[in-house]
Amino acid sequence: METIINGEYGFIAGNWPMDSDKPTLIFIHGAALSKGLWEFQVKGLSDIANTIAIDLPGHKDSTGKACDRMSDCAISVNKFIEQIQAPAPILCGLSMGGGVVLELLINEPDKYKAGILMHTGAKLKVMPFVFETIEKEFKQYVDLVVDFATAKKSDKTHLKNTLNDIAVTSSEIALMDFLACDGFDVLDRLEEINVPVMVVIGDEDNITPPKYGEFLHKNISNAKLETIIGAGHLSPIEKPEEINQLIRDYVSHC
Repeated sequence: METIINGEYGFIAGNWPMDSDKPTLIFIHGAALSKGLWEFQVKGLSDIANTIAIDLPGHKDSTGKACDRMSDCAISVNKFIEQIQAPAPILCGLSMGGGVVLELLINEPDKYKAGILMHTGAKLKVMPFVFETIEKEFKQYVDLVVDFATAKKSDKTHLKNTLNDIAVTSSEIALMDFLACDGFDVLDRLEEINVPVMVVIGDEDNITPPKYGEFLHKNISNAKLETIIGAGHLSPIEKPEEINQLIRDYVSHC
């Protein structure tokens, strides 16, 4: 795995340059996070696909300004995918990243082979205490996320250490991300999605409870639903082996 800077975009890749005979998994992180969320997936799935995890604008190794609208995030990701000429792209996004995936599958219907929607919803209203915590005491944000958003039996110490490495350090960027989430709503457009989609939920997710994913599954015509038992909102780092196996199986049948 290597870190690459391509113009204004920073990303990690399992193999570079890409193999034109393989599909490309494009991983998109959640709000206030970065590409490091997906390290285990980028490494562990590089045998079956080109694996790439991008930093959204203004995050970690990507330049520019963070977006406060999901549609602008999607435009940026679409530009990046065109720029690197990713073969047969399959989008995979978590939470805010899932919102980006939904935007792209709706607005670029012929460009993407499939999508993976993890711990996300068609509407992502943000709880007021999230904004309050970021504005008043941003240093406590990671502790809040781990304590509230992950499963009871998850290794909290490990997760806090991981999140401290992959979270943004700017409260301004975090606020922009959550503003993008708060204004996101494609509830009435899901029927426009015409490619296969896998929806992944965690049975202990307090941020996007299972009903969010169940709604996506019910309203996207070619969707399948998978539940990760004992996972909260951050299954790629809470249950990385299980997530990798789910994605591996899904990609093999796309």
